[in-house]
Amino acid sequence: MPTAAMTPGRILVVDDQPANLRAVNALLTRHGCEVLTAGNGEDALELAQAQVPDLLLLDMMMPGMDGFELLERLQEHPELRKLPAIFLTAAQDREMLLRAFAAGAVDYVTKPFIPEELLARVTAHVGLKLTRDRLERVARQRQDLVNLVAHDLKNPLSSVLFASDVLRNDGCKPERVPRYLEMIYESAGDALGYIRRYLETQAERAGPRKASTARTTLQDTIEWLVQRYELQLESRGVRMRISTPAKKCHVVMDGLVLRQVAENLVSNAMKYAPGSAIELSVRSSAPGYWQLLVEDRGPGVPLARQHQLFKPFTRLTENDPAEGLSSGLGLSLAKQILAEYEGNLWYEDREGGGSRFVIELPAAPEEE
Repeated sequence: MPTAAMTPGRILVVDDQPANLRAVNALLTRHGCEVLTAGNGEDALELAQAQVPDLLLLDMMMPGMDGFELLERLQEHPELRKLPAIFLTAAQDREMLLRAFAAGAVDYVTKPFIPEELLARVTAHVGLKLTRDRLERVARQRQDLVNLVAHDLKNPLSSVLFASDVLRNDGCKPERVPRYLEMIYESAGDALGYIRRYLETQAERAGPRKASTARTTLQDTIEWLVQRYELQLESRGVRMRISTPAKKCHVVMDGLVLRQVAENLVSNAMKYAPGSAIELSVRSSAPGYWQLLVEDRGPGVPLARQHQLFKPFTRLTENDPAEGLSSGLGLSLAKQILAEYEGNLWYEDREGGGSRFVIELPAAPEEE
C-alpha cells in the first residue's frame, strides 16, 4: 500500500522499551525524519530543551515520569508549550484516552502500530506544526515591518508638523517662510521615500544586504541634520555645534539609511536633553573606520539602565517626552541596521555630564 509523502521534521520518540524505540526510529529515519530517542521522561525533557522537536511520539505508561507528567512538565517551558504530542499506547481504555487529550495530546496510535498509519499521522501533525510555524514567522515579520515603518515615519512627520504649526500660527518672519515650506516639502518627500524603499526592498530583505557598493560621507549626513533640525533647535533657544575634518570622510553605508540612524540620535537628544546644545562631530577610529558622534549635556543615562539601551521597546527614561509617540525601538533598530553594514553603535557618559552616542562605520575605499 503506498504511503503519503513524508514531511521532514524532528521527531522525539519516548518509550521505555528499547525494541519500540529501534522500530520507530528505523521507520521514521527511512522516511526522511530526524529522530531523537529517549528511554524515560527525564531524558526526554532534557533533549526537548536542547533540540526543540516538531513532534513528540510518547508512550503513555512508563516507570518514573510517565507520559502525562512529561506533558505537564513541558508546559513549564514557553518554547515547548505548543509541541504536538502523539501518544503511543497499548491501552484502549476510553477514560485513559480522554485523559491523554486533556493533557494536550493531539492524536494517539495503538500498539502494535501499523507502519502506514503511524507515518500518516506523523506526517499530518508535523505538516500542521510546520505550517503554523511559517504563519507565525510571517506574522512576526509583518509586525516588525509595521513597527519599522511607523518608527521611521515619525521623525519626518514630526518635522512637517513643527514647520506647519509655525506657519499656521504666524510664528516666523516673512523672509523665513520659504525655509519652513522647504522643510515641509523635504520631510514629506523623505516620508514617501522611506515607504517606497521599504516596498521595493522587501524581496531583498530575505537575503544579505549588499552594503559594499553603498557609500556616503559623514559630512553630508551632518549637513543634512543641520538643515533638518536647525530651526527646531532654534525655536528652543539652542543650536547645533559642528566639528568635522576638512577631508571628506567616506563610509560604507547607504546615505538615506545613515540619515535615518543619525536622525534618531538627534531626535532623542532633543527629547531627553531639552535646552542642551547638540554637538555633531567626526573623528577617525581604528584603522579603516570613521566615527560620527552625537553628544549633549543633558542628564545622561543612569548606569543601571545603560545595559538596556539597545533592547527593543526600551525607553531612556520612565517618562515619555514624546507623549506616546516613543516606541522604544529607535536605538535597537539603529544598532541592528549598522551591524548589517559591519558598523556599530554604542553609548558613553561624557566627562562633565551628558550623553555621547558613537556611530562607527568602515571607511569606503577611495574612488579612482
